[in-house]
Amino acid sequence: MGALVLAQGGQFVPPGADAFDLPPIFGGVTKPMVLIALSVVIVGAYFVMATRNLKLVPGKSQFVAEFLYEFSRNNIARDQIGAKDFRKFVPLIFALFTFVLVNNIFGIIPLIQFPTMSRIGFPVALFIVVYVVIHTVGFATHGFLGYFKHVMFPPGVPKPIYVLLAPIEFFQKFIAQPVALAIRVFAAMFAGHLILLVFTLGGEFLLMEASAGLKPVSIVAFAFSIALTFVEALIQVLQAYIFALLTANFIGSALSSEH
Repeated sequence: MGALVLAQGGQFVPPGADAFDLPPIFGGVTKPMVLIALSVVIVGAYFVMATRNLKLVPGKSQFVAEFLYEFSRNNIARDQIGAKDFRKFVPLIFALFTFVLVNNIFGIIPLIQFPTMSRIGFPVALFIVVYVVIHTVGFATHGFLGYFKHVMFPPGVPKPIYVLLAPIEFFQKFIAQPVALAIRVFAAMFAGHLILLVFTLGGEFLLMEASAGLKPVSIVAFAFSIALTFVEALIQVLQAYIFALLTANFIGSALSSEH
């Protein structure tokens, strides 16, 4: 993306990947690290406070807490894993959904305005947790060799085809699917935040540095940044949902008797 040269001779250099490389706040602690810790405190404190005095007719806080839990339990875990086995995985799915949701929404919170999942290390850390759970469940359910057979040799396929199919299935289940889980949320948060930065900083530059004829264009840039903020909020919620949904789906696939 090239620089924009304005009538007054000023030059706008659009933000790039370096906008995500934040300097340490103190020692080696950076803003994303602080936000990750803050998200844990927020999620934990909110649900403790919302459920410590449960009422038959819930207030707003209890209603939101119950909605998020029931949504994670019924619409994600039970639907994807199955009614027989889903209960023991509800805490994991619920924790992933709320944790990713809060860290994504940080991107549109004033003064914070940084989606933590736009730093690839954090989605990768979650991916490792999910990866261990999925395959631990698979090996525990089917046995060591049985799980590889379950993954690599789907029934009903002519045996000669397994020569090509088995490596593809292995790569998909053990590498491609879990890696895509991390990259999906990272890419969405990275791209969305970068687009917001371009319109916001571009509008500011047009307003402050451009010639009089170009200053009104800043209104268009600011209008786009506001509209895109609402779009980004929707994407942030969807990405948290998709992360939890795919995690539950992968667990359900590892548990199932069929391929």
